[in-house]
Amino acid sequence: MSGCCNHDCALDHLRERQRGTLRIVLAINALMFFVIVSAAFYGDSTALLSDSLDNLGDALTYGLSLYAVSRSPAVKARVALFKGGLIFLAAGAVVAQIVSRLLLPTVPVFEVMGVFSLLGLAANSLCLFLLWRYRHEDVNMSSVWECSRNDIASNLSVFAAAGGVWLTGSGWPDIAVASCLVLLLMRSAIGVIAAARAELRGST
Repeated sequence: MSGCCNHDCALDHLRERQRGTLRIVLAINALMFFVIVSAAFYGDSTALLSDSLDNLGDALTYGLSLYAVSRSPAVKARVALFKGGLIFLAAGAVVAQIVSRLLLPTVPVFEVMGVFSLLGLAANSLCLFLLWRYRHEDVNMSSVWECSRNDIASNLSVFAAAGGVWLTGSGWPDIAVASCLVLLLMRSAIGVIAAARAELRGST
């Protein structure tokens, strides 16, 4: 009986730690969305816009993950399915922006892209560090880790795009990187959805 109680206490402690971490990364991503989306429109950068939408998707994801922390494996899997759908929606928004830039070409402000991609990299590196210990715990936290890992690649890609815009004096590097980020978002969505479906099959 004592062992069972100890197990329950340990589980409650783990869930509380997960909630605390998710609240922190939720706040970071919500703040970074507003900062980077403003920079994206100011700097006229599609790649930076995709980065900001990634932050918004993450903030929503972390909010959903907070809800799922103490739920059953089946509920966690359904929440992860919804997260996968949100990632697909973010990819669709970036595709629409890419089409717009192809029809109405512009040259982004590479200084804005560079500075804010590095700011995003610092914020997302902190989130990745905070989430590291939870990356293999369950499908809910694993999908959160997946989102945070993608953010690092996204920030580095936008920084590379800023360098490309500076070197070429054109908006094509911005569009090219945004297109690559769309593929990354779709790959991530497919991975999250596949893991969630497997979890659902295992719980039935």
